[in-house]
Amino acid sequence: MSEQAAVFDLSTRIKLRVAGGDRVRFLNGQVTADVRKATTSSAIEMCVLDPKGKMNAHGFLFDSADSFLLDADAELKESLQPRLERYVIADDVVIEDVSDQLSIFHVASEAAPTLPTAKWIVSARRFVRSGWDVWVEASEYETTLQQLSAMFDFCDSNCAELFRIEQGIPRWGRELTSDIIPVEANLEERAIDYEKGCYVGQEVISRMKMSGQRNKKLCGLLSTGNVALVAGMELMTTSQPEKSVGRITSAGRSEKLGKEIALGYVKRGFNATGARLEAINMGDPASPKAAAVVVDLPFEP
Repeated sequence: MSEQAAVFDLSTRIKLRVAGGDRVRFLNGQVTADVRKATTSSAIEMCVLDPKGKMNAHGFLFDSADSFLLDADAELKESLQPRLERYVIADDVVIEDVSDQLSIFHVASEAAPTLPTAKWIVSARRFVRSGWDVWVEASEYETTLQQLSAMFDFCDSNCAELFRIEQGIPRWGRELTSDIIPVEANLEERAIDYEKGCYVGQEVISRMKMSGQRNKKLCGLLSTGNVALVAGMELMTTSQPEKSVGRITSAGRSEKLGKEIALGYVKRGFNATGARLEAINMGDPASPKAAAVVVDLPFEP
């Protein structure tokens, strides 16, 4: 995809409305970001964790004046609302699934779009570049899609997937799972506020910050021999070819770079920039091995 402004359809994401007089205090005890920094014009990125600091969800939320609106990957539709409601004890908080009532588009551009059908337009850093979330009533979906597609390049699901890999952005179900601590996924600066106070999983996150240690890290990987990298490939060291030190989570061919690229988790001690690894498809021993090098994220031309 070119560097000019583009529009993404995020309407399949789950959307929750969190209302009630205790909504700020409640959400601040559940998410890694400081809810007080969400405004009616700016969304914040956040994670929901379990007591061990591992991820239950990742998403964005903003203040719609009388409630917060939160969106997350569609895979979390059955689990996120019950997870949050489990911690509603005597709080004045109501959590409602409004996924079918609202649609979301994201415009990656410096300037906010002007759109008569928009219910809310809020700044949101979903990728490396700045952007804007456009929320509309579900009934306005087709009209809004046509209007935005006339103004910006439309990035379909395949385009969006490659774009986020190039940008080094983790995705739920790929880089983000219930086995991952957000610091390992490079979400520390984007989604964690260390000054806000206690929340579920906060002790683990604080200990990691104090120690400066993480067992593995999400890395960019570049195929040095132009052999395709594939999600699920095991990463081996060249010095110890039988020792797995990581795994590829997402991969594709970047036409912008003219190279095969991937995201993957690599263990501590093997994930320094420039480290050389070998990617192997363990399910198909006959498939070619791929030589790969660890690179900084986002990928640069």
